[in-house]
Amino acid sequence: MPDTAPPSNTDRFLAIIRRVLARGEGHDSLVIDIACTIGAEILDGGLPPATDLNSVDLATRFGTSRTPVREALVMLEKEGLVEIPPRRRPRVAIHNRNEIREIYRVRAVMLALCATEACEHASSDELLELRAIVTAMQEAAATGDRDGYYWGNVRFHERFAELGRNRTLLRQLDSLVLRSLRFRRRTLSNLERVRRSIADHSRLVIALEDRDTALAAALASANVLGALRSLEGMLDAEEAAEKDGATRRSGSRA
Repeated sequence: MPDTAPPSNTDRFLAIIRRVLARGEGHDSLVIDIACTIGAEILDGGLPPATDLNSVDLATRFGTSRTPVREALVMLEKEGLVEIPPRRRPRVAIHNRNEIREIYRVRAVMLALCATEACEHASSDELLELRAIVTAMQEAAATGDRDGYYWGNVRFHERFAELGRNRTLLRQLDSLVLRSLRFRRRTLSNLERVRRSIADHSRLVIALEDRDTALAAALASANVLGALRSLEGMLDAEEAAEKDGATRRSGSRA
C-alpha cells in the first residue's frame, strides 16, 4: 500500500480548532466549517494579525450569505482569534504585550494544576506514552524537523492535560491553546528555546513518574514562563530592529 501523506499544518490546526469549537454551544455545521477554516488559516499564519476580514468577500468565497460568516467570526472572537471593533470591519486579533503576558501566566497556573492532577490520576502506561512523545520530540529536534518538534510539543500538552481527568480544566485550557498556538510556534523556531524545552519536558515526565506533585507543578509552570521570556526577547529584538530601521529611513531623508 502507498504511504499516506502526513497532514499539513493547516489540516492539523483545523482539527484542533474544530475540537475546541465542538465543545461550545450548538451551531449550524456551515458556521462551524467557516469558523474552523478561517481559524486554521489564522493559526497557520496565512492571515496575519490585523488582516481585514471582509464578510462580503468571505461570503463569496464560501458560497453563502453574510449571516453564517458573521456568526463564524463571532465564534472566533470569543476564542480570541478575531476582533470585531464597533463600526469597523472585523480583523485578525492583535495581542499586545499585556495580553500575551496574561495568556501565558494564566496558562502557567493551569498547567501546574494539570501536573498536580496528573500525578494523582495518570497510570504508568499513560506516563510511558508521555515519555514516548518526548522521545519523538528529541528525535525531531536532532534532525532539524521544526514542524515535527512543534507538533510533538502540541501533542505532549494535549495528552498531559488529559491525564488530569479534569474536564472543566480541559475546556478552559483549550480556549487558551487557540490564543497561544501562534506564539508557541514562534518561540519553538528558536534553537536555544527548543533545547530548553526538551530538558523541561524530560524533567516533567520524571517528576510525574516519581509522583512528585510539587516538582511537577513547578516544572510545568516554569516551562510556560520560560517560553514567555523567550517570546518577549524576540519581540524586544523585533521592536529594536523596527526603531533602528525607522531611524535610518529618517536620517536618509534629512
